[in-house]
Amino acid sequence: MLYFDHNATTPVAPEVADAFHAAVCDIWGNASSIHRSGQHAREALEHSRRTVAQFLGASANEIVFTSGGTESNNLAILGLVRNLPGTHRHVITSTIEHPAVLGPIEQLEREGIAVTRAGVQHDGVVDVDQVLQSIRPETVFISLMHANNEAGTLQPLRQVAAIARERGIFLHSDGVQAAGRIPVDVRELGVDLYSLSGHKFYAPKGVGALYVRKGTPLHGIQFGGQHERERRAGTENVAGAVALARATALPSIDVSSLRNSFESHIATELKDIQINGRTAPRVPNTSNVTFRRISGEAFVIALDILGMAVSTGSACSSGSTEPSHALLAMGLTREEARSTVRFSFGRYNTTEDVRKLADAVVATARRMRKQVLPEVSYA
Repeated sequence: MLYFDHNATTPVAPEVADAFHAAVCDIWGNASSIHRSGQHAREALEHSRRTVAQFLGASANEIVFTSGGTESNNLAILGLVRNLPGTHRHVITSTIEHPAVLGPIEQLEREGIAVTRAGVQHDGVVDVDQVLQSIRPETVFISLMHANNEAGTLQPLRQVAAIARERGIFLHSDGVQAAGRIPVDVRELGVDLYSLSGHKFYAPKGVGALYVRKGTPLHGIQFGGQHERERRAGTENVAGAVALARATALPSIDVSSLRNSFESHIATELKDIQINGRTAPRVPNTSNVTFRRISGEAFVIALDILGMAVSTGSACSSGSTEPSHALLAMGLTREEARSTVRFSFGRYNTTEDVRKLADAVVATARRMRKQVLPEVSYA
């Protein structure tokens, strides 16, 4: 199987798997225990914390280990906003956020907190003017992703951070699709909270982290222990933390040439396609392509039969009959959104792999367009 769905998950790197296996076998003590086995685990956990902090340009005491991006986002959003003063609070997010952000934001809405969702331009980049115009006296929090999981478009975090800082508003960013793909320095970005997930950059599933800037009033949202400086109760996943730290130390590989050659090939060979977000800054591994008059799901299945794994979009929305909310927010029609396929490349893809993919995409698109019947409905 040739794998081109790295935005859904990445394979565990051999070096990371080795570190994880060694930790599972040799560092199995409870990091909260005071005996030698426990302190051995504590030492490994804190070394991993320092390594992840260095990866993000943070201090070790600003890193909270979690089970992944969804928990990090929920902890950042609910753990901060619920505990801010004032009875009338207002938060801002964007229309293209991942469900792991939209879910807790909707929960805040159910709890009586006002929410504004800033729109995006056709290139998939949040409109900073809309963010600015959405700010009210009672605005306390903004959540804006770093890189969109579908189109790969990078968001104007620094600009929004400057606006937020000037007005005393806390800023969170879902960095799950950015960390490990582009350099991330949380101080330079100006964010107060930043989420990441290990399985997006060659660590196992089930481990992630949340950066919490010193002085940010974050409270835990689960209870039963004083772990992680009382910000995340539960026995620490030491082996997961070790693996996450090892993944942050993998040498960086620029896959933009693979993505660019793929897009160039299919754009030359096929008519009536649209590469979404192409005119905006993007993470180097993501290509989101609309193949008009073709079902995206059927396209994914056809490529799978040929031994190539791609996606129609967010894995967290798999099985949904609704078209992508992010693509609709970018101005695509429902039919176009349902005709869109995401290709996301990784460190183990080769030039030859991508050539095979491009050839298969061209041949499959031509074949499927001949088979499409006029009465096909996208309603």
